[in-house]
Amino acid sequence: MEKYGLIGYPLGHSFSVNYFNQKFADEGINAVYENFEIPTIDMLPEVLASNPNIKGLNVTIPYKEKVISFLDTVSPEARAIGAVNVIKVEHAGNQINLKGFNSDVIGFTKSIEPMLESYHKKALILGTGGASKAINYGLKSLGLETLFVSRYQKPDTIRYEDVTAEVVKEYPVIINCTPCGMYPHTEECPALPYEAMDAHNILYDLIYNPDETLFMKKGKMQGVETKNGLEMLLLQAFASWEFWHQ
Repeated sequence: MEKYGLIGYPLGHSFSVNYFNQKFADEGINAVYENFEIPTIDMLPEVLASNPNIKGLNVTIPYKEKVISFLDTVSPEARAIGAVNVIKVEHAGNQINLKGFNSDVIGFTKSIEPMLESYHKKALILGTGGASKAINYGLKSLGLETLFVSRYQKPDTIRYEDVTAEVVKEYPVIINCTPCGMYPHTEECPALPYEAMDAHNILYDLIYNPDETLFMKKGKMQGVETKNGLEMLLLQAFASWEFWHQ
C-alpha cells in the first residue's frame, strides 16, 4: 500500500488527512494518508526510513522553508518563493530522492484570479511567513504590485499602525496570511481601518476554520467581496497529487 502524509508541528485539525483518505476511498486507490507530527525537521529522515512505502509528503508550518536543505531538487518556482509544501519521494534501490514543489501559489492564483478587476493593481499581504512568500509570488504573476504588513519593523514592510484609510484605497486587495482569527481565536482580526473599505476592496483569508473569520465579516459589512482559504486548499490538494504522479 502506498503511503502519503503531512509533516509539521503541531498538527491539530488537518484538512489534508481527511481530504486524501476520502479521495482514496472514493476512487478505490490502495493508499493511506497520515499525519507525521515531528517536533523538529531533523526527524524527516527517520520518518522516511520507518515508512519505506511513502510516495509523497505535504509540508506545513513551521517547516516549509527549513525542509529545503533536505531535498535533492527544488522546482524553480519553489526556489524563487523560498518555500516548499509538496515533496515527491522517489525510491531507487536503497536510495531516496526528494523533489520539492510549491502548490500554495497554484491554489491561490487559481482561487483569487476570478475575483480580480482591472482596478485591482495593488495588494497588501498581512504577515511575512512562508505562506506569504507564495502569495507574493502569485500576486506578482497576476500583475499586482505588493506590500507586506507586519507587527514589526522590517525592510520593504509597513506596520499595522501604518495602514491608513488612504493605504486601503491604494491597495484594495488584502490577503490575510497570518493565523489571526483562526479557531479557537475567532474573536480576533487584523487591526485594519475596515470602515474605510468599500466594494472596490477584496479581503481574502487563507484561514478556512471558521468559514467566515471576523476579518471577512468586518469587510462584508462595508460591501467588500471576501473569500476564505478552503478553495485554495482544494486546488492545492489537486496540485499535490499531480506533483506526486508526474
